[in-house]
Amino acid sequence: MAQQNNQLDRAKFCCSVCLDLLKDPVTIPCGHSYCMNCIQSYWDKENEKKTHSCPQCRQSFTPRPVLVKNTMLADLVEELKKTGLQAAPADLCYAGPEDVACDVCTGRKLRAVKSCLSCPASYCEKHLQPHYEAAPLKKHKLVEPSEKLQENICSRHDEVMKIFCRTDQQTICILCSMDEHKGHDTVSAAAERTERQRELEGSRQNIQQRIQHREEDVKVLQQEVEAINGSADKAVEHSEKIFTELIRLMEQRRSEVKQQVRSQQETEVSRVKELQEKLEQEITELKRKDAELKKLSHTEDHNQFLHNYPSLSALSESTHSSSINIRPLRYFEDVTAAVSEARDKLQDVLRDTWTNISLTVTEVDVLLSQPENMTRAGLLRYSREITLDPNTAHTWLLLSEGNRKVTNISQPQSYSSHPDRFTDWCQVLSRESLTGRCYWEVEWRGRGVYVAVAYKNISRAGSVSGFGRNDKSWSLCCVNDSYNFYHNNVETRVSGPRSSRVGVYLDHSAGILSFYSVSETITLLHRVQTTFTEPLYAGVWVYPGSTAEFSKVK
Repeated sequence: MAQQNNQLDRAKFCCSVCLDLLKDPVTIPCGHSYCMNCIQSYWDKENEKKTHSCPQCRQSFTPRPVLVKNTMLADLVEELKKTGLQAAPADLCYAGPEDVACDVCTGRKLRAVKSCLSCPASYCEKHLQPHYEAAPLKKHKLVEPSEKLQENICSRHDEVMKIFCRTDQQTICILCSMDEHKGHDTVSAAAERTERQRELEGSRQNIQQRIQHREEDVKVLQQEVEAINGSADKAVEHSEKIFTELIRLMEQRRSEVKQQVRSQQETEVSRVKELQEKLEQEITELKRKDAELKKLSHTEDHNQFLHNYPSLSALSESTHSSSINIRPLRYFEDVTAAVSEARDKLQDVLRDTWTNISLTVTEVDVLLSQPENMTRAGLLRYSREITLDPNTAHTWLLLSEGNRKVTNISQPQSYSSHPDRFTDWCQVLSRESLTGRCYWEVEWRGRGVYVAVAYKNISRAGSVSGFGRNDKSWSLCCVNDSYNFYHNNVETRVSGPRSSRVGVYLDHSAGILSFYSVSETITLLHRVQTTFTEPLYAGVWVYPGSTAEFSKVK
């Protein structure tokens, strides 16, 4: 009993927003109390709706109330804290603004733990117990708490919508099925969910396969990146070595030319200076002789003049030529000319060679595998499992093998009327829409088939509804020993080895559609390069008595 009173006290003094003891408690006009920060934050979020309401009773206030701390309640909470009052235990959780509240609770509502699609209503742990104990309620469908239960109620008849109208593609109640949806193609919502679930799983499997293929592609491209980086690094490293060697050779040749010029300069200058010194010595000797002769010329004593003249008048022969032949001032200009000539030739070689090097660098390209060059193993990486849509099949076509095989039996089948059904040509489309990169194979027997792809909005009646007879479809006609390709009613003869198996590769984004003859080897028969503006669907047009089966390829 004391424990129950303690829990009651907790409930009285807990904020229904944060579910904790009140902090700076305020009381709003409706009488409910909250933490000041909690109610302010709650109203701040409501500002967009220009309303201010109580989180518990939903009463609205205009204008926004001014909050004043409830000192009496604050003092009481403090006193109770001193006596051992703590926050509410985890199992006593009241519904906050973002929670789904129990529809059965009165007053302050507890948080719902489950919603019942059959009732429909949401329940807290306590009020959910009958669904676990009462036999009729055990059959109800319980789900995670949801605020959208009213969407399962028919707004016209206030009944739970448990039926799906395939004609109008919407859920309805039992009364709707007998009223405005009378005569429509209807099934239980559960049955439709089961079928859609299968489609969903197929789509998920397809997505997972595409993810796997894309991850494999990413790995391949990553390897290409690593190979490109490695090759580029090696090219730069080797180029650096080669150019370093060239630069070293140029430096060596520059040093050799400089050394040779300086050595020759020193030799020539030394030779010239040696001659210059000898000439200067001769000049000195001649000047001395001239001075003696001058002195002799001024002698007044005739006898003395005549006595000294013979010894002074005789001149020694010059050891050098009477004149020095000086070449034009060219000296080492020939060296400069020779080096300039070498420079010009080297520039020409480097210019021509650089053009080749530059072209070689820019021509480096990562050649990803093109579809016409792919092996069958490469194509199978993009394999898709194709199933046929019975709602599109001509009435003379019999589907089997899980809607993967079609046979033209030339007898009407008991198909229901459907706007997607072909009425003039014995053809059928796939359930799956095709985008990205896809590959599939068709095994055929009999007179012949048209293996095709088409947009969803292709005509279903008239002569232009045949595959290849319009601009919304592309088809390869396989008849006896010949192939023909059709698009927009234009025929193209196709040559290639005959085979009872045809492979189709589609790269939707690149606008590539390729047809292959598949046997022990794979041969490209025809390739289309265009722009696809919508998702495509696989299709076949089957001659009387012939069959076509979309193979399971892996």
